[in-house]
Amino acid sequence: MDEAAERARRTRWHRPAVLAALMLAAFTFNTVENLPIGLLELIAESLRVSVPAVGLLVTGYGVTVAVTSVPLAHVMRGVPRRHVLTGLLAALVVSSLVAALATSYGLLLGARLLSALAQALFWAVMGPVAVGLFAPEVRGRVLGALSVAGSLALVLGVPAGTWLGRRNGWPVPIAVPAALGLVSLVIIAVLLPTTRPDEEQAAYGTRPDARRFGTVLAAGALSAAGAFAGFTYIVKFLGDMSGFSPSAVGVLLVVFGVACLVGVSITGAVLDRYPRAALSSAVATQAVGMLGLYAVGTDPVAAVVFLVLMGGALGPVYMTAQNAMLHSAPGRTDIALAANSGAYNAGIAAGAALGGLVLRLADVRGTFLAGGLLTVGACAVLLGARVLPREPNPAGQHRVGKTGRAD
Repeated sequence: MDEAAERARRTRWHRPAVLAALMLAAFTFNTVENLPIGLLELIAESLRVSVPAVGLLVTGYGVTVAVTSVPLAHVMRGVPRRHVLTGLLAALVVSSLVAALATSYGLLLGARLLSALAQALFWAVMGPVAVGLFAPEVRGRVLGALSVAGSLALVLGVPAGTWLGRRNGWPVPIAVPAALGLVSLVIIAVLLPTTRPDEEQAAYGTRPDARRFGTVLAAGALSAAGAFAGFTYIVKFLGDMSGFSPSAVGVLLVVFGVACLVGVSITGAVLDRYPRAALSSAVATQAVGMLGLYAVGTDPVAAVVFLVLMGGALGPVYMTAQNAMLHSAPGRTDIALAANSGAYNAGIAAGAALGGLVLRLADVRGTFLAGGLLTVGACAVLLGARVLPREPNPAGQHRVGKTGRAD
């Protein structure tokens, strides 16, 4: 009895420890992805390349994630998640160190692409592993915790990295993620059990629904395209249209990040009770924020209000889509999450490109009109799926897991 009690006690603290390690890894990956944004000029001057070339370190990262998420998830579908996660975190550590030591643009780009490949698979396997550690009724809160950690990259990770780079040179903040990744790696390697992926608690959707899966995938991609059609040019909008000074714009970007953090925190608390309403509400709020910026963003006070609305919706849109994938995945949840990550990153790239096209043809306000209309399209997709009659669920579509419930 004493041995069994001790084993149960260890299991109770192992779960939150692994979740904390996954949260740290999510924060680190998101920081790595966006860190060059604050170091563009420093890197360009050091490596003697143009600022747009350094910008490709971010664009190429996102495109790599979009293209490789599903293929990598498919190839690694039979490998125990403990091995996959430790391998991905090892790749993060190595790539961060190589990037910090890079003396040429090509070597830095290669290290970034290795990080992107690791992140593409990380987002596919992290969700099922994390929610599988806990009871099904708290999955939304677990995803909320992971989303808060990811959002902190924009609020804390990138600003801190920018400050550190300006004081000590850009290689220093580029190297810091190696230490954070190593901490996550050790915890996961020691505490996460080795099980077959198809035997994990969250390996399959709780309510498989191919139509719902397709609806969320399409709405998420449209929302991402809409958001980044405008957000990519938010600095220009706030300066040219709203009349804010460069220093005020910097403060507003922090406000945007805090709004995103608050949004995912609130949504995570209600996601388990209202999963469909949470997704629809987040997409609708994003549409209101973007169209409000287009309509009345020339007024500074209105600009701040609608910027906060947009920021408060951006994180929850992705988080609620991930939650929908865990429920409606017609097959394995890791493949569904990889498809969602790929579609979302493809939407980001397409939105940024569309915004650039609109900017050349009109003005920066037009980017928010285009983004808002795309987001309205995402709302229409979600609404249309609710209006259409529900297809009958084929017998045997639900998979019964080890707990005796429908997984």
